[in-house]
Amino acid sequence: MTTHYKKIAAELSISEKQVSATAGLLDEGATVPFISRYRKEVTGTLDEVQVTAIRDRLQQLRDLDKRREAIFKSLTELGKLTPELEKQLNEAETMVALEDIYLPYRPKRKTRATAAREKGLQPLADKLWEQSRFDVEAEAAGFIDEEKGVASVEEALAGARDIIAEQISENAEARTKIRELFIEKGTFESKVIAGKEEAGIKYKDYFEWTESVKTAPSHRVLAMRRGEKEEILWLDIKPQEDDAIAILEGQFVKGNNPASQQVQLAIQDGYKRLLKPSMETEVRLFTKKRADEEAIKVFAENARQLLLGAPLGQKRVMAVDPGFRTGCKVACLDEQGKLLEDTAVYPHTGAGQAQQAEKTVRHLFEKHKIEAIAIGNGTAGRETEVFIRDLNLPDAIIVMVNESGASIYSASEVARDEFPDKDITVRGAVSIGRRLMDPLAELVKIDPKSIGVGQYQHDVDQNKLQTSLDDTVINCVNAVGVELNTASKQILAYVSGLGPQLAQNIVDYRNQNGAFKKREQLKKVPRLGDKAFEQAAGFLRIHNAGNPLDTSAVHPERYELVEKMALDMKCTVNDLIRDEKLRKSVPLQKYTSETVGLPTLNDIMAELAKPGRDPREQFEKFSFTDGVNSINDLKIGMKLPGIVTNITAFGAFVDIGVHQDGLVHLSQITNRFIKDPNEVLKVAQKVEVTVTGVDEGRKRISLSMKENEPKPAANNNYKPAQKPVQQQSGNNNFQNKKREPEPETDMQIKLAALKGKFKL
Repeated sequence: MTTHYKKIAAELSISEKQVSATAGLLDEGATVPFISRYRKEVTGTLDEVQVTAIRDRLQQLRDLDKRREAIFKSLTELGKLTPELEKQLNEAETMVALEDIYLPYRPKRKTRATAAREKGLQPLADKLWEQSRFDVEAEAAGFIDEEKGVASVEEALAGARDIIAEQISENAEARTKIRELFIEKGTFESKVIAGKEEAGIKYKDYFEWTESVKTAPSHRVLAMRRGEKEEILWLDIKPQEDDAIAILEGQFVKGNNPASQQVQLAIQDGYKRLLKPSMETEVRLFTKKRADEEAIKVFAENARQLLLGAPLGQKRVMAVDPGFRTGCKVACLDEQGKLLEDTAVYPHTGAGQAQQAEKTVRHLFEKHKIEAIAIGNGTAGRETEVFIRDLNLPDAIIVMVNESGASIYSASEVARDEFPDKDITVRGAVSIGRRLMDPLAELVKIDPKSIGVGQYQHDVDQNKLQTSLDDTVINCVNAVGVELNTASKQILAYVSGLGPQLAQNIVDYRNQNGAFKKREQLKKVPRLGDKAFEQAAGFLRIHNAGNPLDTSAVHPERYELVEKMALDMKCTVNDLIRDEKLRKSVPLQKYTSETVGLPTLNDIMAELAKPGRDPREQFEKFSFTDGVNSINDLKIGMKLPGIVTNITAFGAFVDIGVHQDGLVHLSQITNRFIKDPNEVLKVAQKVEVTVTGVDEGRKRISLSMKENEPKPAANNNYKPAQKPVQQQSGNNNFQNKKREPEPETDMQIKLAALKGKFKL
């Protein structure tokens, strides 16, 4: 285990002691948010990104150890484990290296080589393998045995070559060299399957496509694989065959004689029949894993930004789920998001209906003292916004809300449990309204894969995607903190140390006993023990609690310390909170100990300055340009306000209020070179764009931000995942003549086509 700590420390450029301490906390059941927030002295102030990296890498190394033990057991049972082999296995640092060493001993189905061995041709293969000078045909003639199925010299030599070919294909050093060749100099080659041209039109740019394995960006790798899976494309991965053969001959050919010539023939056969297919499979898995990791990082970062979107806060909201023929569903919510009343209005189906809709909306607005109106941005969204704005309702904040995923929520078990007597349209309207009030609290009820951000989310490894998104949601929830007396069981489930069952128990206890008055009451919740309390308490807030520290992120284990500070300063805790001069007078060094250092003390003082502060940005009003409601209204050169809805490796999608997001390609985001749109943009950011291209037929909109360059995006106190964007190689003549294929997202499958090349 110490070896693992040393390795991880070197990889992350931190100390072995930090890794060991973090691993210990994780093994004791501590969560990433708890460790990074409340155990800074133990870990040496590692942040959540580093703690997560330690957790994941440690699991990889432990999985490697388990596989190593299984291989030891298998080799021991086979009687093949030698001291040299044991040493090689112990020195293997990756799963691939481990499997390469084990491959020659691995039980396998009958092969041409095993058939040759059964015919007694192993000695001939060994003789040829030595490559000394001898009469090859005369030697082979001695192995002719018709009873064993060897009828001629050529059959004997062919069988011996089969044995040699398998030995070469299973040689660990050879596999390493050929694997590196595939990755460093290999190419993806995709072609359309004959007769599938029309059915696969969305893949037309891959109908005749060649690209470097080393530099192919995630979205194109996933696009080619999807085209292959849908049986539109034929996809191959290979380096130059001559290069591979030259590498193998350099390793295995020892002379220039008839025996060496037989080895050369075996090399050619072994590469084409065994090694190339095996390496292609491996490299397919490797490039898929690499593409998945990139896509998952994009998705997780977008989800994080969306979850940490600015909340409107506790306001009385009228939520509208727009529609033309079916009408607009209207739901009125109180400050806590409770549904007060719902109805349907029909402002777009004739003058009479519009007048009645106006009357109804005005009545509900006054009756429920509405402060803000949330309008879904789907079908009829802009038209409904115009209708609402024309009412000139006094002091009303009118906001278009991204409704991606609202339909998923409205049909979910969560929504059915909450509103069993309401149809899905009413539930959808409620979700839209609550999303305006607090995006995080509402979006946690929806599978993160359904909230409309990311690229190729259905093509990547679903387990890894779910793990990454769960980590993202957990980190966001715990960074913001959760109001104990109003939180839903869905958001409570993401609090450090809780989970679905304890979250339900908290809600049940709250329903039976009334609001929590202090954090200490959590210990009365069934099955919520000391460990769960330790992990969760600091992330749960109680508004207007008797103890002001229960409103803050100060952990209960430090209450006594804060009270001692107040006592020493001859004041109360409330005085410390109110008086900045008092706080600055506290001699922090005096309160350090073996378990409490300056990092924790500084966190405490920062929290006392703003107890329970919300780290998210302040809500800002936003509206689209009047009169620009559809793609038909767009003109080249128009400057429009917009909201970033999705960020990918190749650019950002922006909602400009025309029911069709436009694409700002990476090269059009700023006047300077950037590798990643996240350097200057984030999901839900308000921007100004210029229309540079409109294709009404294909519903494609090209946008630019160069003349209105945005400031770098705020990151809500998180370190966004760094996503290195692959650079396109320029040594492929075909690529230099043809523009690269358009990226594809599930959100906007054809929207990414722009003039010229995508230079990623």
